[in-house]
Amino acid sequence: MNEVRIGIVGISNMGLQHARYIVRGEIEGARLTAVCATRQATIDSAKKELPEDVAGFTDYDAFLHSGLIDAVMIVTPHYSHPELTIKAFEAGLHVLVEKPAGVYTKQALPMNEAAEKSGKVYSIMYQERANPVFVKLREMIKNGKLGRIHRIIWIETTCYRNDYYYTSTPWRGTYATDGGGALLNQAIHQLDTWQWLFGMPQSVQAFCEFGKYHPIEVEDEAVAHMRYPDGAIGTFIASTGDAPGTNRLEITCDNGKVIVEGRKLTFHKLEIPEPEYNKTSTEPFGHLKSVVTTVEYPPREGFLHPEVTQNFTDAILYGAENKWDGRSGLNSLELANAMVLSSWEGNSIIPLPMDAERYYSLLEEKIGKK
Repeated sequence: MNEVRIGIVGISNMGLQHARYIVRGEIEGARLTAVCATRQATIDSAKKELPEDVAGFTDYDAFLHSGLIDAVMIVTPHYSHPELTIKAFEAGLHVLVEKPAGVYTKQALPMNEAAEKSGKVYSIMYQERANPVFVKLREMIKNGKLGRIHRIIWIETTCYRNDYYYTSTPWRGTYATDGGGALLNQAIHQLDTWQWLFGMPQSVQAFCEFGKYHPIEVEDEAVAHMRYPDGAIGTFIASTGDAPGTNRLEITCDNGKVIVEGRKLTFHKLEIPEPEYNKTSTEPFGHLKSVVTTVEYPPREGFLHPEVTQNFTDAILYGAENKWDGRSGLNSLELANAMVLSSWEGNSIIPLPMDAERYYSLLEEKIGKK
C-alpha cells in the first residue's frame, strides 16, 4: 500500500473540515475517496467542495464494503461512535474516530475489543496532544524535570455557552441525544490531556451542577477532586457559565511549580528540591529561591487535527507509533462518567476503574424519566 484511501462518515460541519484539509493535500500519503451521510442533500452540499471522483453514500454498509476505502474517519453524533467503529473494524478497515469514544464506558469498551481483534489501526481525535505546550510539559514530566508531583489544579472555563446555543438545537443538553454537558462535550479534550500527562487517578469525587446556568438537564459546571496512589491530588474545574473564562493548569512538584496558560509554560524551578530543603534547612522561616523559565509558543494557525490524521496515516503505511491510540480514549470518557456518577450518588468517592454498569443504569433511568 502506497496511499491510504480515506472515507468520512458524517460530512457536515466538522466532517467537512476534515475533508477540506485532506483534499488540499495536507496529509501526505492519504486521499479522500468517499463520504457517507444519512441524507443525500448533505452529500450533495459537501460534494460542491470535493473532487468529482469522491463517491457519496447514504448506506453505511455499502460505504464500508465499496472497496473504495482503506480507512474510515467517523465524525457523527457521540452515541453512534461505537456501532460505526465496530462495523468498520469488522469490515477490515482502519478507524479514526472523533472524540469522545462514546457517551458511557460500557458502550465504548467493545470498540477497544473490536480494534484488538481486527489488528487494524485505531486512533481518536484528541488533537490537544499535539499542542506544543503540552508536548513540552509531557517531556518534562517523563524526563523527571518536575520530580514527584504533589498537586494538580486545572481550571477550564473558556467554553462559555448562552441559552440560545441549547434552545436553538433541541438535541443539545439532553441525556438522550447529547449524552452529557461541560465534561463530555466542552472539557473532554482537557480530561484527555490530563490522563495523557498524569495518568489515571485511583479515585474521583465530584460536585456537578445540572442546569445551573442553562435550561438543560446535563452538567454545565463541575468541580472534581482526584487522588493518585502516590499521594498526589488533583482538582479539575469546568464550566460553560463563566465569562470571561480561564484555562490555567498549575502543577506543584518537588522541584517547584509549573503554570500553563494558553500557549505559555512557566517553570518556577527551585534552586534546591523542596524535600531536600525541608529536611536539611535550619532556618525556621526559610524561603526557597527559584529560577523562572518561560516558554511561549506563537498562536496556532488553523487546527491541530491534521497532525492526528497524519500520524494515523503513517501508522497504517509505515507502522509508525500511534500517538493517538483510540483505546486510550476510554480514559477521558471514564473520568467524565465517574465525575457525573459521583454527583448523582451524593458526591461519593468513585474508585477507578468505575462501575460501568452502575453508570449506564442510572443514565438509562434519567433518559426514561423524560
